[in-house]
Amino acid sequence: MLAMSPQVSSPFYTDDHQAYREVVKNFTEKEITPHVHQWDLDGEVDRDLYNKAGAIGLFGDGFDAEYGGHGQRDALMRLVLMWELCMAGSGGVVAALFSNYIGLPPVQKFGTHEIKSEVIAPCQTGEKIGALAITEPSGGSDVARIRTTAKRDGDHYVVNGSKTFITSGMRADYFTAAVRTGTDGPAGISMLVIPADLPGLERTKLDKMGWLASDTATLYFDDMRVPERYLLGEENAGFSMIVNNFNAERMDLAVQSIAFARVCYNEALAWARERETFGKRLADHQVIRHKLVEMDRAINAHLAWLELLSWRLNQGDDPVAEIAEAKVGATITYELCAREAAQILGGASYLRGDTVERLYREVRVQAIGGGSEEIMRDLASRQLGL
Repeated sequence: MLAMSPQVSSPFYTDDHQAYREVVKNFTEKEITPHVHQWDLDGEVDRDLYNKAGAIGLFGDGFDAEYGGHGQRDALMRLVLMWELCMAGSGGVVAALFSNYIGLPPVQKFGTHEIKSEVIAPCQTGEKIGALAITEPSGGSDVARIRTTAKRDGDHYVVNGSKTFITSGMRADYFTAAVRTGTDGPAGISMLVIPADLPGLERTKLDKMGWLASDTATLYFDDMRVPERYLLGEENAGFSMIVNNFNAERMDLAVQSIAFARVCYNEALAWARERETFGKRLADHQVIRHKLVEMDRAINAHLAWLELLSWRLNQGDDPVAEIAEAKVGATITYELCAREAAQILGGASYLRGDTVERLYREVRVQAIGGGSEEIMRDLASRQLGL
């Protein structure tokens, strides 16, 4: 059976989830799949894609209806969204389109009504784009070492420093940025929304191995004056906001990884059924059949785990260690499936524009972004009291 989506018979999904799946699937097939290779060549997705996505509510999960969202977050609905978008076979498109989902949750949770109206509402329609700005040239996962400073000057913060590897960095209208407002260490970090149209911001586009359709940038803040009303929550209380925000990002990355693993499997299966070698189909060779079964087995096992974790999140659970472990398992499975698919497709998978070629290049960023496999294992071990 060529499994394109999580099983409809799963006890986790309601009629609403399945109806939403059809909406996202149709959107993906019409608005994304035909363009992914060209967007890779262009180095960005069409700006109009955000407006089209906003028009059918793809940005709304977890954001208040008052600002155009769907209300309370539904982790299973998010799984459906990520899965169906990933069927287009481009992590770069997904990363570009959904930087809102990593940049705006702290605004939703800690921003004032005024800031949420200004920032979240237009991002829901696709008119504006939000992004998260945490990583710096001096460090990635060690967010306690943030060096970008925001010093009070009257009713403004004066921001100086830089951020790098920022998804949607070239076109974002708002950055949810980690800045140092206090002493060294985690106790001196705040979260500040930085409008990109204020004077003092420069951006440099980064050239990458994968996620080519996602614009990624280094940001430079030079005496950028940001009104104090853009502070999220209390001053020097930003570290916990960052840590709590990572869980949702890691779940998204894990789901994406398993979905991309399924795309690799689908491509390999279709090729094995059609390609003939030594007088018979590739699929008739035992070694190829075993590869495909192992890919399918690993995908199904990890998808079941992610569905269960999503259900638990909806019940109010916070399985930090298991989400970290699931992200590791998902990215390892993705790497396995991309490699095996490339072996099955042979030379065809080495040509630019092939789906497996694109996804194979994107494996590494899935295994690093949101916390590397090594960081995730260490986080899980601490959560388990080791």
